[in-house]
Amino acid sequence: MNILAELRSRFRKALTTLDPSAAEFAEMVLPSQDAKFGDYQANCAMPLGKRLGNPPREIAKRLVELLNLGDLCDPPEIAGPGFINLRLNNDFLVSQLQAMVANDSLGVAPVSEPKTIVLDYSAPNVAKPMHVGHIRSTVIGAALYRVLTALGHRVISDNHIGDWGTQFGMIIYGYKHLVDEPAFAKEPVAELSRLYRMVNQLVEYHDIKENKLPAVEKRIIDAAHQVEHLHDATELEDPKARKAHNRQLQQAENQLAQTREMLDDLRRKLAAVDDDAHLSALAAEHVDIGTAVLAETAALHAGDAENRSLWEQFLPACLASMDAIYQRLNVTFDNTLGESFYHDRLAGVVDDLDQRGLATDSEGARCVFIEGIDAPFIVQKQDGAFLYATTDLATIQYRVNEWTPDAIVYVVDHRQSLHFEQLFATARLWGYDQIGLEHVSFGTVLGEDGKPYKTRSGTAVGLEGLLDEAIERALAIVSANDDARDEPLLSSEERKQVGERVGIGAIKYADLAHNRTSDYVFSYDKMLAMQGNTAAYMQYSYARVRSIFAKGNVDLDQLRQHASQLQINEPAERALGLALLQLSEALERVAGDYRPNHLTAYLFDVASKYSAFFENCPVLKAENDNLRTSRLLLCDLTARTIAYGLELLGIQVVERM
Repeated sequence: MNILAELRSRFRKALTTLDPSAAEFAEMVLPSQDAKFGDYQANCAMPLGKRLGNPPREIAKRLVELLNLGDLCDPPEIAGPGFINLRLNNDFLVSQLQAMVANDSLGVAPVSEPKTIVLDYSAPNVAKPMHVGHIRSTVIGAALYRVLTALGHRVISDNHIGDWGTQFGMIIYGYKHLVDEPAFAKEPVAELSRLYRMVNQLVEYHDIKENKLPAVEKRIIDAAHQVEHLHDATELEDPKARKAHNRQLQQAENQLAQTREMLDDLRRKLAAVDDDAHLSALAAEHVDIGTAVLAETAALHAGDAENRSLWEQFLPACLASMDAIYQRLNVTFDNTLGESFYHDRLAGVVDDLDQRGLATDSEGARCVFIEGIDAPFIVQKQDGAFLYATTDLATIQYRVNEWTPDAIVYVVDHRQSLHFEQLFATARLWGYDQIGLEHVSFGTVLGEDGKPYKTRSGTAVGLEGLLDEAIERALAIVSANDDARDEPLLSSEERKQVGERVGIGAIKYADLAHNRTSDYVFSYDKMLAMQGNTAAYMQYSYARVRSIFAKGNVDLDQLRQHASQLQINEPAERALGLALLQLSEALERVAGDYRPNHLTAYLFDVASKYSAFFENCPVLKAENDNLRTSRLLLCDLTARTIAYGLELLGIQVVERM
């Protein structure tokens, strides 16, 4: 049972009796932040009292009279100006925990109105190795998939990979002009990645020289003139005007500093080519490489036989490399429909937008203009080429026709917010206004310097290397801890398995434990810490509980036959039991705003309450057999809850650490 949902349901009935429009205030029933105020607290009397023109405490009294909570709670208490404090009665707590013992889903019931949800996450460009930037979309999306499925929704995952864009034009150009044949024969993906990086660097080099550098230099001159002008401004006597002037000056100085940093970055990129004899020679030889790459891309899209053959040759190896990473992360998809899948639908999308009067001409390009957004949503370029916008519209059309979803959810970083705002607005104008469209955005993975996490050379950190290092560090910690025992516990194979599960779990959990909209600093030391809200601590907590059963030679199947012996007497038992019963609430919070950190916070709370329980309530040395059985049942529910929660996050447990 979802206790919070049940309490809100009963409050909703009482509230509507007082005021038919007051049902919304039932959402103000929340778990208490402090046990001295009960288990749950309702603060709805304050806003309702204001609406009805009555003292909140009087409203609270009337609500309590109307509430039917006798089977769930002790008599409600009214505190302060009108807070309603609720404490679940012991009989109800015990009955719910006893039922939980025999329930494989630990009391998590399916939602009353399941939805069909298409979940779009990960979506790497397959021509490039996956890097640290892909970790957030992948693990957040996979966790949401599991949680939503556990709640009874029909969830369809679709990995919308980039298998058709300019990156393939770069690889095709590189293969035709710069390939190392022996290297390609030996390790095709590594050579294709090298070609992509080299061609991309050369394209960027010429773009910087011809376009970006002159533009930034001009911006610096203009910004410097603005700062100089503001410095030369006469003294202002009015304090408000002087404050506004100083703020404007500060903003101008900051803009100048940022533009100079941008110039320095561009010059470093130029120097990386100019100072390398090989790259410098290639840059001189391939002056028109940017135009040539676009031509190769256009030829691929137009069905050129040679480019199509090369694309078909390259793609399988790229997909296999990508799938190897997913296998290590224990991430799967129901569908992997890349950009190439939609290519023959794009012209039809633009034609339909034209026919509906949604697309207009702007400097030769076909665009959709959205009210309130200055930037046009370009669906076809002047040269006839289609864009991501067109593909994304075709994708919505296909998904609606194929799966009839209630919602399509995109797990994509915050930098794409404008794109999705325009995409969703265009889709609704296009006729898809009955479908929920949501952008689940997330922040950036940062290095210790507070900047996006990169290698010393300034390139994105490869995801495969990231996983390797995490596993290596975890194995070293596990081995050191095991060697410190009087008699080592783990075999070399067990150490290896534990190292892998702890290492990969650490990376996943560290990402999921942060509010997804926030940036976070990538730190192996913090991720692998055995204290605090980390995967290692949670895995250790699980193993710690399981060790009790091994030490006590407990048969779990037999133990679970005695669910009726589970009792709650001590405060630490009660606190743990209540936390265990709030699993459904945690999952509903995750689904409510697509934030897996609600689940990590819940698991950490369970583990913390178990520690207090273990310290205060002897288990194997309990006073009598009935009490021993009762506490063993609580231990079993704790282990099962932690394992289930971690499984929903895509993290494996270990039996011994």
